Amino acid sequence: MTTMLSGAVPGIKTGLKFSVFILGVLLLGSYALAAPGAKPADKQLKQPAASELVGSETCVTCHEEVSKGFAENPHTKMALMHGKSGITCENCHGAGKEHVDGGGDVTKIFNPAKASAKALDERCLSCHAGQHANFDRSAHAKANVSCISCHSIHKSEEKATLLKTAQPNLCFGCHNDQKPQFSMAFHHKVNEGVVSCSDCHDPHGTFGKSNLKSTADQNAVCTKCHMETRGPFVFEHAAVRAEGCVGCHTPHGSQNARLLNMASITTLCNQCHSPVGAGAVHGQGAGSNSATPCISCHTMIHGSNLSQAFIR
Repeated sequence: MTTMLSGAVPGIKTGLKFSVFILGVLLLGSYALAAPGAKPADKQLKQPAASELVGSETCVTCHEEVSKGFAENPHTKMALMHGKSGITCENCHGAGKEHVDGGGDVTKIFNPAKASAKALDERCLSCHAGQHANFDRSAHAKANVSCISCHSIHKSEEKATLLKTAQPNLCFGCHNDQKPQFSMAFHHKVNEGVVSCSDCHDPHGTFGKSNLKSTADQNAVCTKCHMETRGPFVFEHAAVRAEGCVGCHTPHGSQNARLLNMASITTLCNQCHSPVGAGAVHGQGAGSNSATPCISCHTMIHGSNLSQAFIR
């Protein structure tokens, strides 16, 4: 019995070592597949063979009108890649040999204007996935708003980003319910060109609502411009950390000064502080006739380094 057990131990150890080795290989392979810079399998496009390509010069013979001014297009950088042997038209439209051999057969070439939003987005993201990693989770993607809904590859007003037209008119084309807010008495200067929609929103998707740009401190979307309210403060206003700036302010436009949600500052404060506001000391409770707003005393309302009551 003792001999059998002692003889069995080496076999168990050997099998265990082999299992650990196999597990290590599998983990290493998984790591390699998920390594930074690796593209998801569903984002990769099949690379055409060199014999299937015809080159941009051939495309120009029929599509001269489209090619005019294309030298200024950012996509032409691809033609200079790989020792100036890169391609331009076929990067987006696919290999053109069958299209040319078929006398311009439109079924033998990828036409973005006739492709589904998903197919088009996958083609664009095969190059731009690193820049727009969250596009699939965006409201635009879920609503089948494709890349060419906003971008014009061949002809655009905004050369750097290939937008069909400049902001904010591009955004107002769909978000026309937001447009009147920027004409209110108090508003962010979007129509004036001081602020753009993409300063606060990332149209290609984020983890936040309304495609708001995501940061560790979500209020940074506002405080990157309104730096005096940024902090950190010794005494922080809990509402700033909980609800954020929009708890008191309407970001696009308001009929109230400082883009406040309510005309009366006291009423706004009493949404949270009504038990305090109704006290005898303050005399600022609901129904009070006092015209003195809370911020007359609590001037450091976003946060203070000196007073827990946010008094200067």
